Amino acid sequence: MTNGTPLGDFLRARREALKPHDVGLPAYGRRRVPGLRREEVALLAGVSSDYYIRLEQGRENSPSPQVLDAVAQALKLDAEATDHLNRLCLTASQRPRDRGETDVSGQLLRLMDGWEHTPAFVVGPALDIMAANSLATALHSGFDRFDNLARMVFVDPAGRDFYQEWERAAHSCVAEIRAAHGHDPASARIAEVVAELSAQSHEFAAIWRLHEVKSKSQECKQLKHPQVGDLFIEFAAFTVNGAPHQQLVVYQAEPAGPTAAAFETLRSLATRPEQTQAAVPAADRAVNEQ
Repeated sequence: MTNGTPLGDFLRARREALKPHDVGLPAYGRRRVPGLRREEVALLAGVSSDYYIRLEQGRENSPSPQVLDAVAQALKLDAEATDHLNRLCLTASQRPRDRGETDVSGQLLRLMDGWEHTPAFVVGPALDIMAANSLATALHSGFDRFDNLARMVFVDPAGRDFYQEWERAAHSCVAEIRAAHGHDPASARIAEVVAELSAQSHEFAAIWRLHEVKSKSQECKQLKHPQVGDLFIEFAAFTVNGAPHQQLVVYQAEPAGPTAAAFETLRSLATRPEQTQAAVPAADRAVNEQ
């Protein structure tokens, strides 16, 4: 990670990502730092330079909501990044507890098993695969392991072919982990994944330093499966009631389209007796595979 504070690191990264013309300032003189100067952000936010410098250096621990809103506007943060900024200022006692639950409810597992034509899986804050139905497992069968989305994107060689828009997938994965880190900065699992992937992938480390923030929502993806070829899917992510650290991810294909036909082919492969894998918790899958 870095030697700074989470708040300071975030502010610095977002400041360095902006150019003077992005905020209507003239670009005069030689600039020794990338992006905006601290004094420029302070001017735009209507605070003193000394105060803003203290924020970045971690010497100001309780900025007011008004100051945070002003800084967010100065840095052109969107709503999600602004929420992230405010979360970074919360104390440990102000944060939700018990975010580390790893059990997926039996009801949710049965629900996913019932979606024979729809890949579905549950991910945790660090993008660990906590459970998956048989079609989701078949969809990701080209990977060495269907265990962690970020590892699959950055480390597994299959990721470059599977995700046809690899850079988009890479930035999305890192931004999702960054968003989860804002909710739970003390998460040992997030720290472990970030450390491991930073050591194994310079691309992950570089994107992590950008402090981009984005949760899973609804988007389209272009994938390429080694057996059934190109896939164009729409996906949606849903927070699980009673387990807000878990997200249910559902992939859908256009009815009667090529991707739907490809899903049917994968389903037929997944339902062969020797390949069947129901939606079970990841820990139980690991035990069964030993």
